[in-house]
Amino acid sequence: MPHFDLPLDELRAFKPALTAPDDFDAFWEKTLAEAREHDLDARFEPVDVPYTAVDVFDVTYAGFGGHPVKGWLVLPAGTSEPIPAVVEYIGYSGGRGLPHTHLRWAAAGFAHFVMDTRGQGSGGTVGDTPDPVGSAPAVSGFMTRGIQDPHEYYYRRVYTDGVRAVDAARSHPLVDASRVAVTGGSQGGGITIAVAGLVPDLKAAAPDVPFLCHFGRAATLTERQPYREIAQYLKTHIGEDERVFRTLSYFDAMNFAARATAPGLFSAALEDLTCPPSTVFAAYNNWAGAERSMEVYAFNDHEGGGPFQQAVQLRWIPGHLRG
Repeated sequence: MPHFDLPLDELRAFKPALTAPDDFDAFWEKTLAEAREHDLDARFEPVDVPYTAVDVFDVTYAGFGGHPVKGWLVLPAGTSEPIPAVVEYIGYSGGRGLPHTHLRWAAAGFAHFVMDTRGQGSGGTVGDTPDPVGSAPAVSGFMTRGIQDPHEYYYRRVYTDGVRAVDAARSHPLVDASRVAVTGGSQGGGITIAVAGLVPDLKAAAPDVPFLCHFGRAATLTERQPYREIAQYLKTHIGEDERVFRTLSYFDAMNFAARATAPGLFSAALEDLTCPPSTVFAAYNNWAGAERSMEVYAFNDHEGGGPFQQAVQLRWIPGHLRG
């Protein structure tokens, strides 16, 4: 696939107007306040695993609506004093998977908290968290569930779960609550940006080829799922464009980026048809933190830099957690 989006020099300058409605901050303050009315009830059950280098805990905590959300906590074996933590969010349709797929950050000496994504986990990696909330008619997938109303939209629950995942990680006695970073790829990257915009005291945020950015452009630029779910919905629900994009404005990662204060490390791939590079740069160029950097993979699709980007993160995140 040749390059299809803006040239790189234009991408670096691409900073579209934000779409956040006037009550954006009030909406999220109320949403998180309501979630925190429920006891976090974070439980960490030791898991018997055949590893000698790490200790693994099966996590359950109360997310949006007090609903139970699963996760993993992986610690370097024998950890006895609080250490910095990396909280990770998962890509679209995937779940928390199995513990042995999450050893990288513990091997680097950090606590690693992996959040399961409610309702997902049957596309690539297994999940264990149901979403007990239904919705009005929606296209198959998750992008249009509850899209008629921001209070009912699926990602209101997911982003809240993401913030509560940080709360849960910080509640563990072997996590240094003052030194927490967030990261994730694709959908996990979009959640990372949202959480960075909602949690003001993170040490770092590293969204990798992030999804959920600049919905208005993405829905008209790519034919690839999951953004295509929005177009499919509007193809059937003719005349609802304004209503749909107003709902999405409460969840657009570029609006959260404009509220993020942590250092940010992004990546974009110039042949990425799933998360077009201009949508990633829309969030990156609106990032409010004083420090930001972008890794560009010129000839890659949605896999981005893969292990090369992981290597960059393994140098960059520790510099902020240990500094």
